[in-house]
Amino acid sequence: MDRNQAIGFALIAVLLLAYSFFFSGPNEGTTPQQQTTAQTANVETQGTAPAVVVDDSLAQVRRASALGAFGAAASGEEASSTLENQYVRITFNSKGGQVSEVLLKDYKTHEGDTLILIDEGSSQTDVQFATNDGKTVKLSDLFFSRSEVLGGTVNEVPTQTVTFRAQLAEGQYIDQVYTLYDNSFQLGYKLDFKGLNNLVSGETMTLTWVDQLKQLERDLTQNRAKSTINFYTVEDGYDYVSIGEGTETETASTPVKWVANKQNFFTAGIIATNSFAGARMEAVTDPNDTLVVKTLSSQILIPTQDVLNGRGDFMFYFGPNDYKILKHMADDFDKNLDLGWGIFSYVNKWLIIPAFDFLENYFASYGIIIILLVLYIKTILFPLTYKSYLSMAKMKVLKPEIDAIKERNDGDMQKTQMETMKLYQEMGVNPMSGCVPMLLQIPILFAMFNFFPNSIELRQEPFLWAHDLSTYDVFARLPFTIPFYGSHVSMFTLLMTASTILYTWSNNQMNTMQGPMKFYSYLMPVIFMFVLNSFPAGLSFYYFVSNIVTFGQQAVIRKFVDDKKVRAKLEVNKEKNKDKKGGTSFAQRMQDAMRVAAEKEAEKKNKKSKK
Repeated sequence: MDRNQAIGFALIAVLLLAYSFFFSGPNEGTTPQQQTTAQTANVETQGTAPAVVVDDSLAQVRRASALGAFGAAASGEEASSTLENQYVRITFNSKGGQVSEVLLKDYKTHEGDTLILIDEGSSQTDVQFATNDGKTVKLSDLFFSRSEVLGGTVNEVPTQTVTFRAQLAEGQYIDQVYTLYDNSFQLGYKLDFKGLNNLVSGETMTLTWVDQLKQLERDLTQNRAKSTINFYTVEDGYDYVSIGEGTETETASTPVKWVANKQNFFTAGIIATNSFAGARMEAVTDPNDTLVVKTLSSQILIPTQDVLNGRGDFMFYFGPNDYKILKHMADDFDKNLDLGWGIFSYVNKWLIIPAFDFLENYFASYGIIIILLVLYIKTILFPLTYKSYLSMAKMKVLKPEIDAIKERNDGDMQKTQMETMKLYQEMGVNPMSGCVPMLLQIPILFAMFNFFPNSIELRQEPFLWAHDLSTYDVFARLPFTIPFYGSHVSMFTLLMTASTILYTWSNNQMNTMQGPMKFYSYLMPVIFMFVLNSFPAGLSFYYFVSNIVTFGQQAVIRKFVDDKKVRAKLEVNKEKNKDKKGGTSFAQRMQDAMRVAAEKEAEKKNKKSKK
């Protein structure tokens, strides 16, 4: 039958050639120029000159021959079909039957345009497979007829479904069925080869996806730094293609559950109901190309038997990196939202995000929400803040004795440290007690570094002079670029730096820090000013408000922590510890270690002097 079809196409081509030769020549008396004009007019009025028809017919014959048994679907007309719900509009092309465009309704680009996540110019998907006659066929080579959009329900969720079919022969066809779920960013996809078991060969088919990411955010550098391919293997779990410049590749030779092209705030991914056989992924960054953020390419292996036996079921996700949505998609699919690693991720999931979502229900201004979030966190951490301040108060009370020790030993650091530790032991003071509360706050501190740059809720949300809390605020533009700082001035970063320096100065009045360490305590806020100048305004604003609230807490604590009472308490401890010998306190262990070190140092000096 396939041979007969090829012969039929060839006969049609011959007849068209004959028609063109005998009946489409120029009229008598027509000059060459008139002849050309007449042919041009004919093309314009009739739409297609006979020669064009011949070329198209021959091309169709050649395509049909190259596709072998699948040549019956080599010709047709391109047409588009659309599925649409409250959040997305997805367009398909009947040539190949693939997704050609995804529009997200509730979002805009940084320039205020409609946010089209992918389109035919930036993203192409295709499926390639081998045939028993040694040919390679792509779905993009075939034309599909489209069905009407049908309504339905899946698990009581309203859906819309459209089917694209490439008919080869009676009982032999390829179906691509797309199902868009209501009130969702999910698109179901079923690839089904009916009656083609004897025509298709090979263990796997290859789904190729090339996505040239368009710039959706103002900060191209940050956009690139946050864009990569994430994936999940059945054996090893979540992984990703390294984020960097140039070309980065990863190969998964074991079954893969999902692959996702992840950007700052949006993800386009595909999830297998069963699993893919493997995948090879590549991310390419061209620093000189300001139009393309990154080019992400994936070759995903689909088990052939799944497609032939009606088990080629997948799910596309085209939507925001919103934790509330991503966590319900698939195992670890929520990691397309970068919440940090280890404990920092859990702090965000269990502490920050629930509070943020709760506040969203009652307040429209995200600046106000950040202020309330600070108050929430500071309330939780208040016991640690109080303990840290109490420790600093003890150190402040002991400062005169410590200064006397330093003066008495006149630069002998080892002896000074030994006598200082002895003083701590006598007074019942643990010098580390002020550090431990601060260390316990570090997980929250670093969790914020991941929460604010990746929180889509802050995207394009203004507050005061900041137009977008998810990126840096530009209070002023500089006519030059400062290395490591940039060409803009972020006012929130300046306010954060000033408040941090003031906070450092306040703390230094209460501790015994001297020399270089005191200098470094002031240097760190300046370093952070350079680092955070291009970080999201929401993050800098959070730290600024946090410093202000901390000042307020310390002012309240001072009302209840009196230096005279602290001194009296230390004197009581001194009396209790006067008759104690040895001990296993931290100060005692430090003192013993220092004494041993001093004895060894003295032995070395004695040996050298004898020589």
